[in-house]
Amino acid sequence: MDQTKTIISRRKFIKSSSGVALFIGVSGMLPQLISCRDPKQIEKQLARHPLTAWVKLSEDDLITIYNPAAEMGQGSMTSLPLLFAEEMDADWSKVKVEFSPQESEVYGSPGWAPGSKLMFTVGSRTTNSYYQVMRKAGAQARYVLMSSAAKHWEVPISEITTYKSFIVHKKTDQKISYGDLVPFLEMPETLPDFTEEQLKNPTEFQLVGKDIPRTEIPAKVDGSALFAIDIRLPGMVYGVLERGNLHGSKPTLTNESEILAMEGVLKIIPLDYAIGIVAKTLEQALNAKKSLKINWSQSKASGHNSQEVYATYEKIASQKQSGKVIIEKGDFPKAIKTAAKTYKVDFKNDYVYHAQMEPLNAVVQVAEDGGSAEVWVGSQQGPDTKLGVPKILDIAPENVSVHLQYLGGGFGRRSMNDFVEECAVLAKEMAPLPVKLIWTREDDITYGAFRPLSLQRLIASTDPNGSVTGFSHSVIGDGGNLVASAVANDHYDIPNQFAEWREASNGIRLKHWRAVGHGPNKFAIECMLDEIASDQGLDPLELRRKLMAKAPRALATLEKVAEISNWNTPSVNGRAKGMAFVEHGSLGTGVCEISVDRSTGNIKVHHFWVALDSGVVVQPDNVKAQMEGGIIMGMSSVLKEQITIVDGKVQQSNFHDYNLLRMQDIPESIETAILESTEIPEGVGETATPMVACAIANAFLKLTGKPLRHLPFSPDRVLQALNT
Repeated sequence: MDQTKTIISRRKFIKSSSGVALFIGVSGMLPQLISCRDPKQIEKQLARHPLTAWVKLSEDDLITIYNPAAEMGQGSMTSLPLLFAEEMDADWSKVKVEFSPQESEVYGSPGWAPGSKLMFTVGSRTTNSYYQVMRKAGAQARYVLMSSAAKHWEVPISEITTYKSFIVHKKTDQKISYGDLVPFLEMPETLPDFTEEQLKNPTEFQLVGKDIPRTEIPAKVDGSALFAIDIRLPGMVYGVLERGNLHGSKPTLTNESEILAMEGVLKIIPLDYAIGIVAKTLEQALNAKKSLKINWSQSKASGHNSQEVYATYEKIASQKQSGKVIIEKGDFPKAIKTAAKTYKVDFKNDYVYHAQMEPLNAVVQVAEDGGSAEVWVGSQQGPDTKLGVPKILDIAPENVSVHLQYLGGGFGRRSMNDFVEECAVLAKEMAPLPVKLIWTREDDITYGAFRPLSLQRLIASTDPNGSVTGFSHSVIGDGGNLVASAVANDHYDIPNQFAEWREASNGIRLKHWRAVGHGPNKFAIECMLDEIASDQGLDPLELRRKLMAKAPRALATLEKVAEISNWNTPSVNGRAKGMAFVEHGSLGTGVCEISVDRSTGNIKVHHFWVALDSGVVVQPDNVKAQMEGGIIMGMSSVLKEQITIVDGKVQQSNFHDYNLLRMQDIPESIETAILESTEIPEGVGETATPMVACAIANAFLKLTGKPLRHLPFSPDRVLQALNT
């Protein structure tokens, strides 16, 4: 798909657009309203404030709402504008959605930390963190419209109402559409800073909570949606990098003149860890890459063997000194001393790759004078909305324009902007030619950034009644929060808890992978509870019901999933059910039903049920889709996916040896029950994925009496467990 450079500056955008832009105040931003027909007023206002519109109105009733979040299939291109439109009382059929400028000081979310504003689509925080921002901005836009209509009609604003893009004054039987009101719009002297009580009660929502089709789906279906991989610019050249498969190794190129003589090759650009090639076409760049002769140095990763390192981790777990303490509640040592019974179990998980569908890629064009640059990329953004490009090019951030595109999958990988920075390095050398950098699948697997390998040592104590009195969780691995998150048991009433992280670094590139530490750590926690229940002769449901007695919202998901899965009805012969609870923003309890082929070691998941409390649900159908996608991805990682490293080198290279779940392996049914709630919405993208491993393992324990404690549950590991 060809795209010429039609991206224009914000100043030209204002000059050339019809309608008005409402500059709605966010975090102290002064409200402004600019008529796009008055160039002098435009210049005057732009001199004071950059373009920061949340919405643009046109006289043809078109409403353009700006979305500040990345869209990678999770639906933010609909959910956030929907919140704005709800409070604005907009006719959704007349709404168009576009990406906002990548300017965090205006469009950033305040939901990360006090005083911070980030444009960062990760951690299932997008809807939660923008919930009040978008609603308040929508309510303020509505107030501007009502105030303008009241002045135009010379009636009190208190008598004005709105409905589906119309202003109504019932006493005089007057009605005007938002579009027809455009010529009469005036910014009021003051703009209310709406409180929660002044916004709509969730029971009054007309759009939120309804099954409304996602805005970007038609373009994705007919092929008109632009991903970064689709971008073509005049004069564009192509870049690739050879990074090797030993993380951190430094290259020495031995045949530079031979490569430069190859057809289409324009330049060789060395990096500390890679050799870059720029060529006229992608094919020429890849051909040259195949011909590179490189001597690679040793690195920190040299000698690392992923399947042998667990013995070292076990020794680290057995050391007497503590690591970094994460949780210390009650008196765990005392609980152990007074316990009627003590349990000690190790759980393990191998490295996992993101396997996003669209290969990593970016386009960067540096101006001939080196003073400005443009970037086209599918990114989950980050602490720096300019994605590291200003530092690479040594130019001011305001001179870098980032044009965000749809993402063909992220799962945390595209919150790492190494591929954008690499493209900037190549583009700096090739200015003013635009450079497209593409990572091949082999690049991304061999030099990927993986979910960390880790070992969790759990120790639990119970009293004579079988109640859990103490719980200790020691995480051994690299990556800090990547391995040590999600060790809290806030919804379980366990009086004595201790959790720590013991660092073990092997020089492997690591990154957030969907649900981060929840996958391995909730697997360990939930499986430990079922092993205790099994040993004590308790129903896992009853054990959790007792532990959740003081957490009514969590308990409600447990009760609901027990109902929809017919937990108390025995499975047919050869099958069994297992359950798991996860909190990751949303609260969810899942149940799966499995069978096992005892001759091959293959586990088959037949059904999966989830009960979810995610607060206010903006898009119910999309929430269900998120849960289904999360479960499928969880199953793939649990049953199939594995990165192995021998002598520091990644052994897998593409999907022929990095296995993914296939169509024939998906469950016969996935059912999601959404519990009604008026609480602030929580993320749903990472609730389902972590519950899969523990639910499957717990079903396996119930079916066979054998535990599964090492992810993934490959057939050989299943057979080993069955024969132990």
